[in-house]
Amino acid sequence: MQRATSLERRVDAIAHRVLRGAPAHGTRAGLIEFAVFVLKQAWACIFGAALLVAIVAARLWYPDDAALARNDALTIAAVLIQLAMLAFRLESGRELWVIVLFHITGTVMELFKTDVGSWAYAADGFLRIGGVPLFSGFMYAAVGSYMVRVYRLFDLGFERYPRRWMTAILAVAIYVNFFAHHWWWDARWVLLVGVVLLWLPTVMHARVWRRTIRLPLLAVFAGVAVFIYLAENIGTWAGAWAYPDQAEGWQPVSPSKLTSWFLLMIISVVLVAWVYPPQVPAVLLQRGQAAQAPV
Repeated sequence: MQRATSLERRVDAIAHRVLRGAPAHGTRAGLIEFAVFVLKQAWACIFGAALLVAIVAARLWYPDDAALARNDALTIAAVLIQLAMLAFRLESGRELWVIVLFHITGTVMELFKTDVGSWAYAADGFLRIGGVPLFSGFMYAAVGSYMVRVYRLFDLGFERYPRRWMTAILAVAIYVNFFAHHWWWDARWVLLVGVVLLWLPTVMHARVWRRTIRLPLLAVFAGVAVFIYLAENIGTWAGAWAYPDQAEGWQPVSPSKLTSWFLLMIISVVLVAWVYPPQVPAVLLQRGQAAQAPV
């Protein structure tokens, strides 16, 4: 496991001891690989899952007349989750910088979007900037946390990954468009085409346990965007924030938000790639070395 934390190395060692005698072929082997895949994904999502549980719990059980406003309680819970991630060695200090940067970029966008009425939060509590409670930035941090964790948990490698300077330019354009489209032409579809052109040739190699799966990276991006969209529906149902069409009562978030989350996720991917430069899969390196070996 690439750049695993100390806790993850211990968990990985235990898992290998437990699975040492497992069959390498057949139905049972496939089920074990699937179970390991699901467990690794759950491990990568732990920040976001914990924050979502806190948001739902606040909706169901937090008293309306509590001395501490619900938004402030959620902010404190988010800070405690982040501290626990570091204390229990679930994130490294290096990864924290990516998460904090994505947290800041998300909060800046929240300030702008709430000001123009794209969505709104309950106007209570002291731990906020304007109309934006501070826990909102942790929702973006949860996306960044997933990205950096899944990268090393699955020993990700990439065939034909685009040049990082090109992805950085596209990420900046995506971020600017989130603001600029309110008073200028919305370029999201042009930006989506740019994403497709850059990453269409890219294939991701993800090591599960014994097996390494190969997936088109664009399909992976789309899958992650769908899961974020589902989490957003849970968050709005729990009253963490609301879109204008949810003011009279909750309804599912518009599917058009899928494109927004897809593009926002690209920003997180680019940030992670600057901390963990995309690696060529080991199997391709071995083939290249074999081809260069003297006959």
